[in-house]
Amino acid sequence: MPAKSKAQQMAAGAALAAKRGERKTSELKGASREMVKTMTEKELSELASTRRKGKPEHVSRD
Repeated sequence: MPAKSKAQQMAAGAALAAKRGERKTSELKGASREMVKTMTEKELSELASTRRKGKPEHVSRD
């Protein structure tokens, strides 16, 4: 599943780093902290690897 915005892609990257042990979970905030708890490493990898070109900065929650 591709990221819908740059913010989502960046949060997934931070969560992926924490999941791999490259970053402390306590350093994360908001969405990235929840992503670590609820998503697998494969799912995070797919979100984080989404190309940013043409993506909006943020997307409203609907």
